[in-house]
Amino acid sequence: MQTEFQVGAIASVHGIKGEVKVFPTTDEPEKFKKLKKVVLKTEKEEREMHLKSARFFKNMVIVKFAEIESPEEAQKYRGATLWIARKQAVPLEKNEYYQADLIGLSVVTEDGKELGTLTDVLETGANDVYEITLQDKRRVLFPAIRDCIKDVDLETGRVTVHVMEGLLDLVR
Repeated sequence: MQTEFQVGAIASVHGIKGEVKVFPTTDEPEKFKKLKKVVLKTEKEEREMHLKSARFFKNMVIVKFAEIESPEEAQKYRGATLWIARKQAVPLEKNEYYQADLIGLSVVTEDGKELGTLTDVLETGANDVYEITLQDKRRVLFPAIRDCIKDVDLETGRVTVHVMEGLLDLVR
């Protein structure tokens, strides 16, 4: 199970006070207003950063970190990713899962036949769609609805699915 989640990536410097523009990678960017700290990761380092402020501009979050005082300093972290601990993440309701926990789970049919691996979660307007890579490397999409996804068991690392008639015949 994932112990930390990426919430954003630093896209660029903003202004003259060392602020950065962050592209949010979370479903709830407004969470930045409540965050006190994040872990900033680059190829060379991991560093705990404390948020002094966060505000929104278009699809970005303008963040001021206590540890960054100048635009030159901020420039060093362009491209860095921002992470939070699992306990800082938004609490889940029943039958909700973090996408990061689903990726890589084994997928089996209702009768126990090994189907493949859950490789992606696609967000659509109505419901999520799970991309499953079959054992023969073909990919199939399953809507994340009760009729298709019968059980998600993070403890055993398995997703049980109902294969609708003809679904696998359409996959090339």
